[in-house]
Amino acid sequence: MQRHLLSISDLSSEEILKILYKALDLKEELKFEARLNYLLGKSCALIFEKPSLRTRVTFELAITQLGGVPIYLTQSDIGLGKREAISDIARNLSRWVNGIIARTYAHKTLLELAQYSTISVINALSDLEHPCQALADFLTIYEKRGKLEGTKLAWVGDGNNVCHSLMLGAALLGMTMKIATPKGYEPNPSILTKAQEYAIRNNAKLIITNDPKEAVKDSEFIYTDTWISMGQEAEVDIRRQIFRPFQVNKELLSYAPHNYYIMHCLPAHRGEEITDEVLDGPHSIVLDQAENRLHVQRAVLFLLLTGRL
Repeated sequence: MQRHLLSISDLSSEEILKILYKALDLKEELKFEARLNYLLGKSCALIFEKPSLRTRVTFELAITQLGGVPIYLTQSDIGLGKREAISDIARNLSRWVNGIIARTYAHKTLLELAQYSTISVINALSDLEHPCQALADFLTIYEKRGKLEGTKLAWVGDGNNVCHSLMLGAALLGMTMKIATPKGYEPNPSILTKAQEYAIRNNAKLIITNDPKEAVKDSEFIYTDTWISMGQEAEVDIRRQIFRPFQVNKELLSYAPHNYYIMHCLPAHRGEEITDEVLDGPHSIVLDQAENRLHVQRAVLFLLLTGRL
């Protein structure tokens, strides 16, 4: 059966670690080689309904560095679900390429692509999850701490797609994750229920709170993200007002332990969810996260497209 990566929950804890260890191996190998031939003769279609800097550059580079060919397709190129049915696009691409990497507005679009594809489909972001970002984040945490199990992670802000993937992964990996959101902006209940089930099995802890100070207390890694995602532009004014007490700034971090790290998946709205002095400060590891998108996605591509996952 063809493997897809639509959600972190598509992976076991062992498979997450396998991806991270392979990412570290490839990171080392490519210090000495400009290009490897692990995907020689293979190609991937990159379907992007949403624009991107990190996701597009890192996936195109990852495919090219492994010897494959990336084919970038925007919504104006293919009219996903409008000019042509999603099922027909999936069936056609399955005859030509070896994988589909899709960055979509709706998660159901990914599900339909996977349903009708005979090749692997990888979620490069949807409204529900962002698994490749979470994998890069876990790799970054592992590099800083040398472990994942028992590590304490705080999320401050909107209970969004990145939060969902981190929550599921943290529960699978035996981590402690505290999630602080304004009331009414908590994570998706079905995702939370699944994550809590994983947490029980893996000796992990998930704590939901509406107090950002409580979240950062005792947390080694403090993570935030934009308050306004693409598609939420009509909510800008109300969200800015509601989320203002959740800004990651010097005052909030006075409640954190001394040796904390600051995380953000970028792009950042400077002066909104995070201040310049924090984003650019000595505790920030946001550029390590961005770099690790490349390394972890090479590992995902290698393991999925060669049938090793």
